[in-house]
Amino acid sequence: MVDAVNLGENEMNRSAHNFSKRYGPAALVTGASDGIGAALATELAARGLNLIITARRADRLEALATSLRSDHGVEVLVVPVDLGINQGPDNLVDATSGQDIGLYVACAGFGTAGRFIDNSASEELNMIDVNCHAMTAVLHPLARQMAARRRGGIILMSSIVAFQGVGNSANYAATKAYVQTLAEGLAAELTSSGVDVLASAPGPVETGFATRADMQMGGAATPQTIAKATLQALGRTVTTRPGAQSKMLGYSLAMLPRRLRSRILGQIMQGMTKHRDANKEKTTA
Repeated sequence: MVDAVNLGENEMNRSAHNFSKRYGPAALVTGASDGIGAALATELAARGLNLIITARRADRLEALATSLRSDHGVEVLVVPVDLGINQGPDNLVDATSGQDIGLYVACAGFGTAGRFIDNSASEELNMIDVNCHAMTAVLHPLARQMAARRRGGIILMSSIVAFQGVGNSANYAATKAYVQTLAEGLAAELTSSGVDVLASAPGPVETGFATRADMQMGGAATPQTIAKATLQALGRTVTTRPGAQSKMLGYSLAMLPRRLRSRILGQIMQGMTKHRDANKEKTTA
């Protein structure tokens, strides 16, 4: 029994060492203050990578950094940045220019729900800034560095809605379609340079995303489930669908015509926001 336990621990240590050697010494995680970003930062710390964590909320980042240093003995650099403002991406690139980053994990992002024309134009445009522009602005110099040293990893957070247009989440789905296709193209371009690129496309997840989008989700996966499955897929595939709902919906819809997939997912999104109409009726009653 003792030998079996020791063998298991040795195997875990070897796996963590190999992961750190390929993707270390440091990982940059955006959107790390909560949800999937925080869960991925925790998983990476457990694998021995030093971290640069960034998000808007400095207090949450500091709390996470303290925990990661104490629990895993890694170095953690906190860089509070709002990627939704014009200078945000440049500020992050400047703040991390001296760091030896072997893994970029782009979790910063948000979504809206409901009809595009009913939502705020400024919020819809800001979503494009965060989900697409900022992610790409930070990605470009890091991808160059990784290709030059011929190793590294890139994780871009896609979504189950990225593979077709989706009513009641039209612009969010469009931003994730950009992320998904960018990841697929980069994977083809960078494979000969030793850089692994992964698009992680979860379904509903228990994070602050739903609160900000004012959505009610049922059967959502935990951020920890998504984080573990995502890291397991890195270097093994280009697209992963972590979580039971993502797998079920993804594979069951895959053979359907694109227009029908769009309709089905639009109805699902409508169901997640139907409480809004009920609240409006109460307000006007």
